Amino acid sequence: MHSRRAIESDVRQRLAAVPDPEIPVLSIADLGLVRHVRVGDGGAIEVGLSPTYSGCPATSVIRANVEAALQQGGYREVNVVEVLAPPWSTDWISTAGRRKLHDYGIAPPTTGPVACPQCGSLATTKLSEFGSTPCKALYRCTDCLEPFDHFKCL
Repeated sequence: MHSRRAIESDVRQRLAAVPDPEIPVLSIADLGLVRHVRVGDGGAIEVGLSPTYSGCPATSVIRANVEAALQQGGYREVNVVEVLAPPWSTDWISTAGRRKLHDYGIAPPTTGPVACPQCGSLATTKLSEFGSTPCKALYRCTDCLEPFDHFKCL
């Protein structure tokens, strides 16, 4: 029998491999969606997830992917619960997650000027409040002329 700490560590490793369905280079752990992992008596697993925003269409897919990943790891009793308070914030995106966003061509959330992920220029213009998903805005670099998404600060 493994200790609760070992089981929790294994579960967290498996969750770190669950990709975000909208930005597959990020895991749900990179995004800071995993709020808690609890190991109950008898090995039952509870995972608390925070949606990025109310009504996010990826929430049900993420839940199903978490359940599948843990069941593939041999965990039979898995309960995924939604954690709404405190609400998810872009502050919860890990440093590695921000780097992955940038490398993927999406400007990470920032309260300052939005830098082009292609050339690094700060000469950028917002074209639309909404990009490829509601959590991103569409920008264009006026130096390299490339369009790109900017992950909005929430």
